[in-house]
Amino acid sequence: MKRLTIPLLAASLALAAPAFAKGSAAQGKKIAEVNCAECHSVDRTGASKNTKSPPFRTLGQRYPLQELEESLGEGIMVGHEGPEMPLFEFEPQEIEDLMAYLKTIQVKKGK
Repeated sequence: MKRLTIPLLAASLALAAPAFAKGSAAQGKKIAEVNCAECHSVDRTGASKNTKSPPFRTLGQRYPLQELEESLGEGIMVGHEGPEMPLFEFEPQEIEDLMAYLKTIQVKKGK
């Protein structure tokens, strides 16, 4: 009986791992709309409401997204101008979701 238990447990964990390893782009978009759209354009088109706030689709041109992910984990303050930028604290799953969304909307420089 023990021989079956260990392989079944390992197989279950292997199947479940991808669900935890990836964020949900749909959830990430909701997070961006609720927390960031007041200043940033969070879509594939359109201007940011605050001219100092870069559109989210161009963030990959300014910063490696991995660095942004680290900043989000620490509470984002770096790279924002002025006191109007609030401090955000995200849960690990929210960061994964937001990063999954950001990766879906990035545009190459010159587009």
